Amino acid sequence: MRSARPRRPRGPPASAGGGDGKEDAQGNGQGEPEAVLSTYFDTPDEALRAAGLTLRVRRRGEARLQTVKAEAGAGAAGLFDRPEWEVAITGDAPDPAAFADTPVPRILKDAKDATLEPRFTTVVMRTERTVPYGASRIRATLDEGRVETQAGDAALCELELELESGTPADLFALAQALAETVPLHLGALSKSERGFALRDGRLGLPSKAGSVVLPEDASAGDAFRRIAMACLRHLRLNEAVFLAGRDPEALHQIRVALRRLRSAFSLFKPVLAHDPRAASLAEAIKGATEPFGRARNLDVFLETTLPEERARRPDEPGLEELAARLATERDRAHETVSTILTSPEWRGLLLDLLAWLHTGPWLGEGADPARDAPARDFAAAVLGRFRKRVRKRGRHLAKLDPEARHRVRIAGKKLRYGADFFASLFPDKTARKRHKAFAAALSDLQDHLGALNDLATAHAVMASLAEGPPGTAASGPALFAAGLTAADNEARTRDLLAAADEAHGDLVDAKPFWR
Repeated sequence: MRSARPRRPRGPPASAGGGDGKEDAQGNGQGEPEAVLSTYFDTPDEALRAAGLTLRVRRRGEARLQTVKAEAGAGAAGLFDRPEWEVAITGDAPDPAAFADTPVPRILKDAKDATLEPRFTTVVMRTERTVPYGASRIRATLDEGRVETQAGDAALCELELELESGTPADLFALAQALAETVPLHLGALSKSERGFALRDGRLGLPSKAGSVVLPEDASAGDAFRRIAMACLRHLRLNEAVFLAGRDPEALHQIRVALRRLRSAFSLFKPVLAHDPRAASLAEAIKGATEPFGRARNLDVFLETTLPEERARRPDEPGLEELAARLATERDRAHETVSTILTSPEWRGLLLDLLAWLHTGPWLGEGADPARDAPARDFAAAVLGRFRKRVRKRGRHLAKLDPEARHRVRIAGKKLRYGADFFASLFPDKTARKRHKAFAAALSDLQDHLGALNDLATAHAVMASLAEGPPGTAASGPALFAAGLTAADNEARTRDLLAAADEAHGDLVDAKPFWR
């Protein structure tokens, strides 16, 4: 799978977004392939990695370039440039003098063993070309090769677009033009992340959402973009895993990433109010991914509900037929998801979203004043509003009908994601303690409401067995087994409703961490 990584302009040497132009001196920029070998170093207990740093020595012809990079984390979401320091050196081993002005010496000073040793290597043929596009000049770098570790190797094919001069709009326009003719996917893993994941045996495994770290002085607009980029990274990491093997957990994480992204649009609605493109993008994402829900529902039924039924009724013959019928349905649903994720329309939509996040009208003059408000103040107002909504909608929760409970669950999800998104803006000890208790109470409520939703979904799945064109409906034994499952679910529903009602009361009593 080819990946594309648009990058914004580099800054001055040894600065955030650094780079000192040495790549221009080593490459002709005219498309002649060159061999590039990069070795990544760390201490035996990986102190640099734990601190979010990477240290590499790159060999290109006779030249050696040492680079220290600070991982992007949630800020740039792995899709754009990162703070870096580059210095030419003379050997293949790290030169301490060359990283003296970086965070590395401080990390090594506190490490148990400060010995730097090779961890893995990337070997690529690099082709570079400077492309004039619109009013801009864009450096296109194609790397084709492999990552080599003691645990094994992995193929690598990556196209990076870097804006040398001009406007970001031209950079994204070029990426979109390329994606119309080449099946490019947004890259989310840096080479160092790929190497560590391969060595640790995690490459190709589903990923949960990472923490979003917002700067203390961030504006509401800054916070929205960082959060949306983190959601996009979470989505892309799991897309690749699902497409490789249709892992049900990867599909689940894709849906989590999409819910978090759509929740971000909802939470930041005041910031985006003057840009109609925001609503259209959110709706486009929702519409494109609606079929994912059925695939996930079938996964849950086959992996949770059905095993529980088998444990209760090991001799029920209809359960095997029921499992076979639903497994076939799941295969079809997974195929639909794969078709969407590999379609030009989906790739184009993600590029449109990425371009809008960095060049959209919401960033220009005439934007809502909320965009420039301090993120901390904005977060407190938003969290307070959504807490009030959950408290009001969840009154007498055990007596609510399924549709009303669903509204409580949706409001609770937005509050939960908002609490996750904004947690770093409230770092003092009291706030952290309150956040832990608040998040636990909210998680408990969501778990019970989620279980209730799963039961309702299971009921819908079973009801669908009797429907469909002639010859496709389930037979008597399978329908009988489905009926037994439905009866068991009714009993569970009563218990879960009581537990959810209690959890709602605990959430109402939990002190807000943002006050």
